[in-house]
Amino acid sequence: MLDHHSSGNTQALKVAVFGAAGHTGRFVVAELLRRGFAVIAIGRDRQRLAELANGNDGAEARVAAVEDPFSLDRALEGAAAVINCAGPFLDTAEPVISAALRARIFYLDVSAEQPTALSVFERFAEPAKAAGVAILPAMGFYGGLGDLLATAAMGDWMSADDLHIAIALDSWLPTQGTRRTGERNTAQRFFLAGGHLHPLPSPAPTTSWRFAAPFDSQEMVELPFSETILISRHLKAGAFHNYLNLTPLRDLRDVNTPPPEAADETGRSAQVFLMETVAQREGEVRRAYVTGRDIYAFTAPLIVEAVQRLLEAPVETGGVFAPGELFDAELFLQSLAPQHLAYEPAIRA
Repeated sequence: MLDHHSSGNTQALKVAVFGAAGHTGRFVVAELLRRGFAVIAIGRDRQRLAELANGNDGAEARVAAVEDPFSLDRALEGAAAVINCAGPFLDTAEPVISAALRARIFYLDVSAEQPTALSVFERFAEPAKAAGVAILPAMGFYGGLGDLLATAAMGDWMSADDLHIAIALDSWLPTQGTRRTGERNTAQRFFLAGGHLHPLPSPAPTTSWRFAAPFDSQEMVELPFSETILISRHLKAGAFHNYLNLTPLRDLRDVNTPPPEAADETGRSAQVFLMETVAQREGEVRRAYVTGRDIYAFTAPLIVEAVQRLLEAPVETGGVFAPGELFDAELFLQSLAPQHLAYEPAIRA
């Protein structure tokens, strides 16, 4: 387990960002540069990449497309890791992972899609192990954050009877990429019970949840994202369910909802989130939660912290991993506070 604090010793290391000119990609590029990495900004639009590179010292633009493996190989030359920010990941994950394995460099992505995360574990575990390469799918707000929070909440427990994650957003102004992914990802969603994935019933179960301020009481619907796949790989829970409040779903389903708008000099929107996890075992309850702003912007420090830790203390064996398997979840979340989130560690309820 990688449990050190990142030291910031990233001089001369290059990290490639596929989909660098997209909404989340731009935040990731900015965070990498802030931490001292050199950045290879990769995408298919030469003009947008050039504009990005011209506005960011330390970023180099390279054109590549998932349909052209040779272009991906050229684009990844000299990189120590690649972060894939280009959804739908159903279309981009496999070709970019294949290129990362050929280059023998770390791969991370920000997919919220259950089918993508599941496919990456099933298809690439053995090739990644053989290549000695660590692959971390779904290392974003949906996926990696929930897995880390659940791992931290369980702490020294080897198993839990029940595990829940509840997410509250005050709004959801979706990017074009989010809308494209929603159109592309129509697969059945799964929840975890008895150690196995099961199809989510239709209609999905609903509940109410009492959050801390400013959300207080919220009506929720069960909506599993990629954290279900990550958690199923390494945490033992009799059942795992995750819920989202209804307000952001109304925004998401409204075709007239605009994309995010910058509310400060960093480009973050004014969106507020709260994620809470509850673990229960033999009558004992543990709760932990995080709060922050802008799920797209927050994904950048989350995934860049992961890639920095990988580069500073590489894993001894390759494979496909959930972040809670590789990192000390408690220390990882603490390292993001207070600049990027507020973290309330697990307490007994």
